[in-house]
Amino acid sequence: MSRTSRLFELIGVLRARRTPVTATDLSEALGVSPRSIYRDIETLRGLGAPIAGQAGIGYQLGAGFFLPPLAFSPDELDVLILGLGWVRERADATLVASGESALAKILSARGGDALGEASSPALLAAASLSRRADPPQVATLRDAIRRQRKLAIHYADAAGTPSERIVWPIAIVYFDDARVLAAWCERRDAFRHFRVDRIAAATLLDQRYPGRRHALYTRWRAQDRDWRALLTVSDRTAG
Repeated sequence: MSRTSRLFELIGVLRARRTPVTATDLSEALGVSPRSIYRDIETLRGLGAPIAGQAGIGYQLGAGFFLPPLAFSPDELDVLILGLGWVRERADATLVASGESALAKILSARGGDALGEASSPALLAAASLSRRADPPQVATLRDAIRRQRKLAIHYADAAGTPSERIVWPIAIVYFDDARVLAAWCERRDAFRHFRVDRIAAATLLDQRYPGRRHALYTRWRAQDRDWRALLTVSDRTAG
């Protein structure tokens, strides 16, 4: 690995960590000596990277530092293409279009042979035999999550029993063949999970739900740590 590549890799490792990381840990991640890490840290600081910390304590990258697009490694580009391929096969039309736009921006910024790499990727995402494209109302659910707005939904459980709810949407959990909306349900005064394909209609309301979504999300994750269980309990907990 060239030193330039290593500097990019070092920035990537620091960016991925939310807490200070020691030179020893960084050296193990990059396969170089701690002394090389110390030199690289000083080089990056000289280039304007806001890296706080010191030897013996650890280093942390501050906010506001952006890498040029060419910093994507081949493996990172594979990840992006694979993930966007998964979206293309399974998501709703709005998200598919956004994914295509994002990939075009990435490839345009990289230049060179990036377009050729994307047209014949090493990793492919294929839809399952029971492929289910997301219904159009998923776009409304995403909008409500981003804006922290209440939703009025018409829902039918596995038995076909209809109900109307006011919910505070937290997240959409993507399984291979199903999507589950995690939300706070005003009717039950508790967290509930709703199969997206059983939401007949969703209306974005003018009201924001109280508090911040992050706090609600944290409470939900503390209660439902195993996302795999959401698919099997979604009908039972939507009652």
